[in-house]
Amino acid sequence: MSLLILSIVLLCYVLAALASNFTLVKTYSGSSFFDDWDYYGGYDATTSGDELYVTRADSGNLTFLNSAGNAVIKVDNTTYVLSNDKRNSVHLTTQQYFGVGTVWVIDAHHIPWGYSVWPSIWSSGDDWPNNGEIDIIEAVNLMNFNQMAVHTRNGCNIEAGDSQAGKLTQTNCSLAQGCTVQETTANSYGQDFANNGGGVFAAQWDVSGIYIWFWPRKAVPQSPTAATNSLDISGWPTPSASFVSGSSCDTASFFGPQKLIIDIVLCGQWADAPGVYAQTCGDTQPNACYLDNVIFNGTSQYANAYFELASTRAFSLNGETTIFNSTNTTSPTSSSGSSGTPSTSSVPSPTAGAGDTTNGFVQLLPVRELTLLSFVLAFSILSL
Repeated sequence: MSLLILSIVLLCYVLAALASNFTLVKTYSGSSFFDDWDYYGGYDATTSGDELYVTRADSGNLTFLNSAGNAVIKVDNTTYVLSNDKRNSVHLTTQQYFGVGTVWVIDAHHIPWGYSVWPSIWSSGDDWPNNGEIDIIEAVNLMNFNQMAVHTRNGCNIEAGDSQAGKLTQTNCSLAQGCTVQETTANSYGQDFANNGGGVFAAQWDVSGIYIWFWPRKAVPQSPTAATNSLDISGWPTPSASFVSGSSCDTASFFGPQKLIIDIVLCGQWADAPGVYAQTCGDTQPNACYLDNVIFNGTSQYANAYFELASTRAFSLNGETTIFNSTNTTSPTSSSGSSGTPSTSSVPSPTAGAGDTTNGFVQLLPVRELTLLSFVLAFSILSL
């Protein structure tokens, strides 16, 4: 009997190890940071924003590496914008899709903030909202906290529970704002985030749900930043946001392969929403967001409207790749962040099958883990 108990303990240990170890599959950093992103190049009507997204050819002064070797993604704050025109900004979409089993780690020194500014780092599946959206970093104007969310088609509701550190504010994921969670850890956005050296965000897309973490710079543990080819999340704390799969929302049915997106909207449906702009920016006049910020020189208004990213990395469960390249060579029309309308895309998304953990891409355990697991199972049987 003691051998049986020991074998069960060993089996649990192996399974736990398999569930918490990830292998690096994609890195966006340094001189190659911008290589595998598509530039939107045009106006995105889904956000009703007052920005015009540049093409790669026109992005030289808006996407670049700074002297520290970090990627800068910013709003144009040098051009004089005439009344009724829009200001240049950036919308980047990865050329790769990521499947279930992915953990994204984003090391950020600065996130855009200021009047009219609506930045986000998020992911989206094709045929929005049918394949879901995950908002990892998002806020507007002078908010002092990050807001995380998931967006789905009708039928997904997240239940409140004790498995997250943040504050759940909306449970119906098909509403415009999605299922939202407010970060409660200090310095997660805005001037305080920048003054404290930024921080690290991580998001896990698992068969059991979607989880998001945040660490201020001085509290970042070794695991998410020191890992080069592997990542162990077993020691990570309670997530800031937990969108757990369950009877009210089977996330495997609502989320398909995701592309990662970085953008900066100006005004738009959230930053310029009734009461939202006035709440932190003061002016209650109609169209104040646009008139006070977007037009004319914009130098002071957008001095802080930039991302500074040391790296964005994607890890995959058990070393099996969940990354695959897009066959679409044009930027898709998409929703953004807390609001938007459904979009269309020419790229069909794989559908999940029974027992599938990668929405159409079979995920096999590496030989090393299979060998160890087989040994433990055999030991268990012999112990009976």
